[in-house]
Amino acid sequence: MVRSLLTVDWDYFVLSKNDWFFSSIENDKNLTQLWYKRYIKRKLEGEDLEKTIKVGKVIKGFWDKIKTQLKFDKNIKVFVSESHKFAYYLAKNFGCSEVVSFDAHSDLGYGGLPPLDFELNCANWLGKLLKENIVKGAKIVYSPYSFEKPSDFEEFNNIYNIKYYKSVEELPKENLIGVIHICRSGIWAPPWLDERFEKFIIELGLPFKKIAIKQRKWDISRLSYADQIFYLNFA
Repeated sequence: MVRSLLTVDWDYFVLSKNDWFFSSIENDKNLTQLWYKRYIKRKLEGEDLEKTIKVGKVIKGFWDKIKTQLKFDKNIKVFVSESHKFAYYLAKNFGCSEVVSFDAHSDLGYGGLPPLDFELNCANWLGKLLKENIVKGAKIVYSPYSFEKPSDFEEFNNIYNIKYYKSVEELPKENLIGVIHICRSGIWAPPWLDERFEKFIIELGLPFKKIAIKQRKWDISRLSYADQIFYLNFA
């Protein structure tokens, strides 16, 4: 069987907005302040994001389906991070020959092949693994809430061994999962879903190690008028 990295982006499960799809740089400011800005802006337009941006039904029974479809190594390791770029290091350090990715984004690189020459980031980590021949192939399971489609990445598809799927059940039973990576991707997944994210990790039922992930504070009820002005103009 092919020894693989299974990586799951929390935004795979999150109902989002098209205009947020290509988002901002991953940093501490954007992980929370950007969400206050988004929330306040939409609230002024009559929408409560805490009610509309939520976890979708695709999360139901996810880990049970994974365990049915994919075989886990007896010494499997589990890591949880903020950024998806850590998947690059895990695949490289644990000698994985393939990546199985559940995500709302391909993370192959955007704007054609040139981004693969950029420094490693959350948007090109998978493309870099393929270009550098660290992994031989990738299986991408797109979120049902994704705004991308495989044809957006024809340049990559013509060069590398990339296959796309629409669900867990479509995956062939040929991967031995040696490492599991779960990332929060807080630029695309809001703070009010963090508690559900923690529950999702625990539902896997395996010991895990967290890497560079911080607790976010979210309390919209305590925002003053001055706070709202600040976030709208400077976040």
